[in-house]
Amino acid sequence: MPRIVNIILDDSGLPAPTPEIDQERKVALFDLLENNSFAMPPREDRDVPPGPYQLGLSIREKRLVFDIQLEDGSPAGAFHLSLGPFRQVVKDYFQICESYFDAVKTLPPSQIETIDMARRGIHNEGARVLQERLEGKAIVDNDTARRLFTLICVLHFGG
Repeated sequence: MPRIVNIILDDSGLPAPTPEIDQERKVALFDLLENNSFAMPPREDRDVPPGPYQLGLSIREKRLVFDIQLEDGSPAGAFHLSLGPFRQVVKDYFQICESYFDAVKTLPPSQIETIDMARRGIHNEGARVLQERLEGKAIVDNDTARRLFTLICVLHFGG
């Protein structure tokens, strides 16, 4: 199955992440490389390389950039997505994450679990938005979309 074997996250020029954001990034990168599904859909006008892929993610000129290369570094494709559809869900995700990080320090497990459930729900919404935006450009499963959404949030945090 086609997959991502390397991720290049271009966070140059962004402020240093908080320790919590840095941990989210590390976990998402690790989990994504351990298990993902990423394919480029067939095109009428050209052949689509089957992968495995290296994926570069960055934000340029207020657009999310996917730079896709084959394992050997040769170009496989690129596309840009507007950040507009992600703004509200990213904002909601950061707010609930902040509540979660604060709750872990002071609240009982039952309240932490409630906040974590809300956090997962917003995370799922972000993954759904990403899958919609990727339609016709890339095919990803839900777990891959969730992890990519986390990386988008990390980039969005600095941008």
